[in-house]
Amino acid sequence: MDFKPSICFVASEIYPFSKTGGLADVMGVLPLTLHQMGYDVSVITPLYGRIATSEFSPNLVYEDLNVGYPWPDISADIFRASFYGMPVYFIDRGEYFDRRYYYCTYKGDYFDNCERFIFFCRAAMALMKKMGTAPDIVHSHDWHAALMNSYIYYQKRVDSFWADTSTVFTIHNLAFQGRFSVRLFWDCGLPYEAWNPDGVEYYDSFNLLKGGIAHADVVTTVSPSYAGEIVTAEFGCGLEGILQQKSDNLVGILNGADYNVWNPAQDKFLEANYSAENPEGKKVCKADLIASLCLPERLVERPVLGFIGRLRSQKGIDLLLDIIPDLVRKDVGLVVLGEGDAEYEAQLVNLVELYPDHVSGIVGYTEEMAHKIQAGADIFLMPSRYEPCGLTQMYSLRFGTPPIATAVGGLKDTITPYPNKDANGFIFNEPTSSGLLESIEEALEVFNNPIEWEELKLRGMRTDFSWVNSAKIYIETYRKMKEPVVKGIVSAVTK
Repeated sequence: MDFKPSICFVASEIYPFSKTGGLADVMGVLPLTLHQMGYDVSVITPLYGRIATSEFSPNLVYEDLNVGYPWPDISADIFRASFYGMPVYFIDRGEYFDRRYYYCTYKGDYFDNCERFIFFCRAAMALMKKMGTAPDIVHSHDWHAALMNSYIYYQKRVDSFWADTSTVFTIHNLAFQGRFSVRLFWDCGLPYEAWNPDGVEYYDSFNLLKGGIAHADVVTTVSPSYAGEIVTAEFGCGLEGILQQKSDNLVGILNGADYNVWNPAQDKFLEANYSAENPEGKKVCKADLIASLCLPERLVERPVLGFIGRLRSQKGIDLLLDIIPDLVRKDVGLVVLGEGDAEYEAQLVNLVELYPDHVSGIVGYTEEMAHKIQAGADIFLMPSRYEPCGLTQMYSLRFGTPPIATAVGGLKDTITPYPNKDANGFIFNEPTSSGLLESIEEALEVFNNPIEWEELKLRGMRTDFSWVNSAKIYIETYRKMKEPVVKGIVSAVTK
């Protein structure tokens, strides 16, 4: 069957318009890759107060679009931008999305997050009906868009408009589930029968992610290893039961890297460009990073470690902070970029003050500094306790910065550990400070052998995680969904 589906992606972020993490990176390249492969693709996302629109300016296309139940008097304005020819639609409602931050402040989550994303999903449904033709596939992402699956599941019973629409739901991080008070369920627009242990109910709370899993035709995760992990009690975050029920239609598809953005050969943020064929520019980038952070010039000749990520226990930042005195004694440099828990931010600031000649810490995030660290560091650290896929280790490989990572999720799927003959990085098994330190010590030994280190770097730079490979697996998944019996997707797309 030569199936060319129309696909509508629904997600709370899309780079370059909005971003807090990896979800935005995926949304900025997967739909576009499918579009460039000739598929009819669109994206629906919120119009936030802080949104980058200068290059791809959205225009108003629908005003006062009625969102319908449960708010018959509330409407949305719809903007559209052409993102390299692919339409991106923005849901605009100022009181929900015109805020400084997307989901929370340093004090915690916004109190009305449930209402905000109920509205977003209802508005996305209304927009699709306004456009007159239902997509073949609605592909939603994470808890913010999870209700799309529940709404379509029940609407198909009463509205023929959705009869031929299938749903795919991608879990980027199972730990973030969108759990709210039961009272918010009664006004969300789902029928009462959705409130059950096999639906949105979770220990008397309204769990949006759980409903998305339960009501999707196919559930995907962002790496094969993570798909295997989340059906276990250790990594299932309390949802391993519902995921086991969906196991016939649970697929792990590895994310790709956007080499149009993360490529040292053409990176606009770098002092010098370089590649596997001409790697000399990396030395220039290292000197530039050290100078820009006011670290001692002598570190140009010493190993410099980099960390980019949220300062939360999931990312293992506490493991790294614990061993900083040991790293200082080894006379290495460390650059940390990220924001997160106030406790870890304060510890980082204190350690920078204590070891100013070895440690630089930037609380926050900028694209420019992330690129400079990837290019200027010698070794990249990802001591995550769990990692659904991870993108930054893919970037570090292309930038010639061998990663050190925990043996979890997508990190296992992308890093071939030393001393394997095809090694491109380092892996340690248990998320402990001692395990991280031992792996760093192993990497430093290899670093001291310039020929072996150069070979390791070049193997990483030649490792290919292009999105086209992943996009082909998504297309095969969509195609299998449209066959007469939707069952056994896992075996169908992996054979």
